[in-house]
Amino acid sequence: MKIQPLPPLNSLVVFEAVARHLSFTCAAKELNVTQGAISRQIRLLEEYLGESLFERNTREVSLNPVGSRYYGTVHLMLQELARGTEEIRRWQGGRQITVMTSSAMASFWLLPKVGDFQRLNEDVDLRIVAYDRVKDHSRLDCDIALYYCRTPPSRMTATPLFSEEVFPVCSREYLDKHPHIRHIDQLDSATWLWLDDPQRDWIGWPEWFERLGYEARAPRHRVNINNYSMLIQSALTGQGIALAWSHLVGNHLETGDLVKPVDEVLQTEAKFCLLEHKGRVGNQYIVSRFREWLIQQAAPTDDKTS
Repeated sequence: MKIQPLPPLNSLVVFEAVARHLSFTCAAKELNVTQGAISRQIRLLEEYLGESLFERNTREVSLNPVGSRYYGTVHLMLQELARGTEEIRRWQGGRQITVMTSSAMASFWLLPKVGDFQRLNEDVDLRIVAYDRVKDHSRLDCDIALYYCRTPPSRMTATPLFSEEVFPVCSREYLDKHPHIRHIDQLDSATWLWLDDPQRDWIGWPEWFERLGYEARAPRHRVNINNYSMLIQSALTGQGIALAWSHLVGNHLETGDLVKPVDEVLQTEAKFCLLEHKGRVGNQYIVSRFREWLIQQAAPTDDKTS
C-alpha cells in the first residue's frame, strides 16, 4: 500500500531545523545552504500543506499552533529515522574490515587470495586500501595493515608473515635477446628497471649488490619507474631487468612469465608483517577471523595442506 500523503521530504529536514532553532539563519548554517534556499523549502512545504507554519516578525520567527503540532510529529519521525539509520551503519561497520597495504602487496599477494576468504566468510565485507607513502604506520586508520618492515613499529602489534628474498627477474624473451647475461658481473650490461620512489625499508639495486658483497654497479641503461606494479609489468613486457620480491612475483615465476637471469638471491632479515593497533576498539571476532586466515595464507605450502 502506497504511503501517502507525503510532503517534499527535503523540506521536512529544513522545517525541523528552522523550528528547532527558531531561526532561518541558524538552520541555513547547520545545513550548509543559503538562507534563500531555506526560505524556498519552507514556502514549498507550506504550499503543500495549505497552511502557514510560522509567525514571521521583522527580527524573529516563531511557530504558530499548526507549526508547533507539526514540529512534534516531524521531529519524532526524523529522530526515529536517524536512529534506524545509525543502527544499520553501526552493524555495517561491525562486519567490515579495513585493510591497508602497499599497492604491490595488494596487487600481487592479497587481491588474488581474498576471493577464497569471501567465499568462506560471506558475512564479512572487506575494504582494501592501497597506500605506499607511509611515514608512520601507527597513524594508519585501519583494522589491519600489511607492510614490509625492517623494524616493526613499537606502538603496534606486529605478527611476522614471511621473510623475503630479493633477486633480479626478466621475461624469457628479454633473456633470449641477451644470452650473455648469466652472472652477476654481467648485469650492468642490461637495462635496469629502477624503482624511482621506493617504499619505506625496500631494497634498491645499490644496496642489493652491496649486501651480497659486490661493488655497487651502474647499468648501461636504466628506466626509472615510481610504482612497483608498473615495474613488474615492464619486466613482463621485456623492457629490462627488475629486482623482485619472491612472495610478490611467485606466480609469475611458476608460470614462466618471469625468469631469474642470475643465481644470486639476497635473503632479507626484514619481514612482511601483519600490523594492528594496540587497544583498538572494533569487531574483534571478525578481525580475528581475517587475521587467522592471513596467517594461514602466509604459511608454507606444506603447513596449509597438513
